[in-house]
Amino acid sequence: MTELSQQKCEACRADAPKVSDDELKTLMAEIPDWTPKAVDGVMQLEREFKFKNFKLAMAFANKVGELAEAEFHHPSILLEWGKVTVTWWTHAINGLHKNDFICAAKTDELLES
Repeated sequence: MTELSQQKCEACRADAPKVSDDELKTLMAEIPDWTPKAVDGVMQLEREFKFKNFKLAMAFANKVGELAEAEFHHPSILLEWGKVTVTWWTHAINGLHKNDFICAAKTDELLES
């Protein structure tokens, strides 16, 4: 378990601060399997999870959906045969907030459950 995965998301408003470059480096150390990337100028966190078949991938995607509802923070989830791509970012600020890193860490832990 990481320290991030033990935290809860906080309510995020449009004036909430985005993660700084220094914070990004520190937070990425806790979720090394995730990739920060810009999509249409919006920073996002993405990770691809591989599974043996569609059924296992779908079960994982459902767990991610349950996590999203519990945290009231919702990612993009792309479900394919044997693969789930999860992308976290904060829509309200068009970028990365600490909530995204918390949810990424919690997503990683879903593999263990």
